[in-house]
Amino acid sequence: MNAATHPEASITVQLDGAPHQVAAGTTLSALMQALGHASLAMGTAVNGDFVPRGQRDRCVLQSGDVVLFFQPIVGG
Repeated sequence: MNAATHPEASITVQLDGAPHQVAAGTTLSALMQALGHASLAMGTAVNGDFVPRGQRDRCVLQSGDVVLFFQPIVGG
């Protein structure tokens, strides 16, 4: 199976401001793992909406989604 035969086999998301190809059906959690980001050390947002750790496995990325990884700010 290749992208020429099945155009939906991969999609493009905006990752930290740059286009990034991922397989169709990729979850936010899977993308984080593929990029080597530690789940506990990073915050995530998709299309400007914060995605809590517990929802990343259910957050299936769509073509055109804007994904942001960030380090949470702690302290007071």
